[in-house]
Amino acid sequence: GCGALALLGPAPGAPSCPHGPALLFVKTSQGKEEGRRFYACSACRDRKDCNFFQWEDEKVSETRLAAREEYNRNHQPPFTHRQNVDRYKNFVLLPLSKRRFCQECQQLLLPAEWEKHSDHQFLCDITTAQLKSPSQLLYPLENKKTNAQYLFADRSCQFLLNLLTDLGFRRVLSVGTPRLHEMIQSRASKEEGFSVRSLLLDIDFRYSQFYTEDEFCHYNMFNHHFFGGEAARETCRKFLYEENGERVIMVTDPPFGGLVEALASSFKKLMAMWKETEKEGHDNKEMPVFWIFPYFFESRILDFFPSFSMMDYQVDYDNHALYKHGKTGRRQSPVRIFTNLTPSMIVLPEEEGYRFCTVCERYVSSGNQHCEICNSCTSKDGRRWKHCVLCKKCVKPSWFHCNNCNCCTLQKHSCEKTDVGCFVCGKAGHKRSTCPRLSRT
Repeated sequence: GCGALALLGPAPGAPSCPHGPALLFVKTSQGKEEGRRFYACSACRDRKDCNFFQWEDEKVSETRLAAREEYNRNHQPPFTHRQNVDRYKNFVLLPLSKRRFCQECQQLLLPAEWEKHSDHQFLCDITTAQLKSPSQLLYPLENKKTNAQYLFADRSCQFLLNLLTDLGFRRVLSVGTPRLHEMIQSRASKEEGFSVRSLLLDIDFRYSQFYTEDEFCHYNMFNHHFFGGEAARETCRKFLYEENGERVIMVTDPPFGGLVEALASSFKKLMAMWKETEKEGHDNKEMPVFWIFPYFFESRILDFFPSFSMMDYQVDYDNHALYKHGKTGRRQSPVRIFTNLTPSMIVLPEEEGYRFCTVCERYVSSGNQHCEICNSCTSKDGRRWKHCVLCKKCVKPSWFHCNNCNCCTLQKHSCEKTDVGCFVCGKAGHKRSTCPRLSRT
């Protein structure tokens, strides 16, 4: 019958693939006992991208373990981060005519390596400006579930940076936000009075070609794995500890197809790392966070972070067909900012139609009208929502109340009302993610 995968989380002593420690899963069938547990890659949901698989109770031979370790070694980047830093220093000393970038290998080339890449496509005369904007030099990785690099449009990136500086933040832990990181780096090099610094954590190791070990850590946000080991973890810890942990914020823009449970687990560990600072009063505080994600994940995010709230600001992307302004894309981007900061602090641009609701004490989009019955600005997608008296809540303007289903839904739908409870045990009153049958590690 129909089944679903449930994430049990990271487990001590979990086996590793090239993407770091695997995560523990279980396959469940509705109302039945849970199936056999297994380990799978933390970053790749598609077996074509990483085919790692191991049953939790499986006995793995020494021969197979050795083969796996060799496979993992062979699937690491060709250079270490330290080697890439040294290569970059040599690269910038070259005259413009000898600066080449291999588009096929996505690698800066030194003259001695030209012959090895002779049948590849080159970009020549790489300028300093191009080196300072690697997100525009590198091909975006576009696997939606693993490392989709939908890069912030300049409008959204500029807004985020201005907002961060207005709020008084001086350090930004940029988790999967390479364009924001490079904008901070660029302004810091050009403007004498600009004092914001950024540390980029990203699974895309290609960025190690352009940033030092104090500016970039190779990091998997699905299992909180620092590929550089304890040295990289210490770099992150020191960055968070500066100024006793004050004036630092984490900004993260994960792949939208990623598992929310896995992301939340890693973000909580980064927040706990910040909490270890010796600053008094941190016991009752959370590290400030901007989690950028589609609005339809709101309930899932709030399950893990009840202190978060969703802002109305629509985040745009340069290389996404739908999530950007303009004739080729949908005018209403579904991507929002989730934050644990007080909503009234997040000032949204009035020139883009945002206004301040004095009742809700936060900025809302122009189409988000205050509902007197709900006593809230209820729209999630930017359109004006309508109140349903029978549902006792506001719903999308395209929805209508169905008496058979006893709820609002699309006009064209199949009325197949069933009493569906938890997917794992079949009982009502809780969701799969909180089912007591799933023992969590």
